[in-house]
Amino acid sequence: MKTAIVHDFLVKIGGAERVVKEFAEMFPDAPIYTLIYDEERCGKEFPRDRVWPSSLNRYPQFLRRRPQYLLGKMPAAVEEFDLSGYDLVISSSGAFSHGAITGPKTKHLCYCHSPMRYAWDYTHEYLQEKKLSFLKEYFVRKILFEVRQWDRAAADRPDKYLANSKHVAKRLKKYFQVESEVLYPPVDVDRFYPYEASDDYFVIVSRLSAYKKVDLVIATFNKLGKRLVIIGDGEHRKALQALAGPTIEILGRKTDLEVKRYLQGAKALIFPGEDDFGITPVEAMACGKPVIAFGKGGALETVVDGITGVFFYEPTVASLEGAVTRFYELESTFNADLIHDRAEQFSRHEFQTGFQKIVDDLMTRS
Repeated sequence: MKTAIVHDFLVKIGGAERVVKEFAEMFPDAPIYTLIYDEERCGKEFPRDRVWPSSLNRYPQFLRRRPQYLLGKMPAAVEEFDLSGYDLVISSSGAFSHGAITGPKTKHLCYCHSPMRYAWDYTHEYLQEKKLSFLKEYFVRKILFEVRQWDRAAADRPDKYLANSKHVAKRLKKYFQVESEVLYPPVDVDRFYPYEASDDYFVIVSRLSAYKKVDLVIATFNKLGKRLVIIGDGEHRKALQALAGPTIEILGRKTDLEVKRYLQGAKALIFPGEDDFGITPVEAMACGKPVIAFGKGGALETVVDGITGVFFYEPTVASLEGAVTRFYELESTFNADLIHDRAEQFSRHEFQTGFQKIVDDLMTRS
């Protein structure tokens, strides 16, 4: 079976790229088509001889590392790929890959991380965050309008959709009017083991962007005077450092091994944003650690309230403070082995078994 993989961008290694890596291992002969490829950042996981970038990769590095400036060119770029000779195309899409054009006999299976957030439900917040001038905002709105039109038309191209959570499945139904099957992404839980002991700190592992709500946690922990360790980097790091009080450390990026050690040593992971799935809470649970999570999005499907963590339901200091108080009330009842067992339900093995069955079923259809 001749197979190809299509992914939006290979410019960093994040949760979506871990899914692509899984596809690449399951289908070792499949080339990987992508809009933009950064060999320096991704070449170790995705070697150059296996990757087929679009014409956008000819632009200067300054633009390739800021793909938002090429937004209006991306629909045409993903349609460049000649996929007509393949039996199966697997698209890994959080933006454009589902719009790849395939031949009439090719089966197109789309694993959707999310419909394009900045074109749909996050448009207004996205524009507010950018703080553009009137003229720039006018042109960005125009481009987003055109991208939405293309996106809705391209949504009909895959033969089958897989959603990475029930949360994303609902959004696919709302914006694309398509049904999807839920298959949770693979988490390498075998790297972790339950760890009972903890030091006196809470931890965040996150990109430091406005929508991740790290500022809310800083405000809460400043008030509580509790120790908080923040791992990650992003455009809001300086602003967050200015907010952080004496009990809060912002460490920047850390290696996977260092992240693992901080998760193992923490009392709990704080997960304050609304995510489509959220791999970090599962990794924390694989370490046997509870999660204090915002009660929306994918966290509702991974964290079990009162068993593997606690929720807060309003993005306010008072709500998060209440969740921290409840965590302390339940702290002695959390069982590291039980929490780890919950994480096992999202393992690589579960993903591989489920995905292979879906592929087999799709390829036997007439």
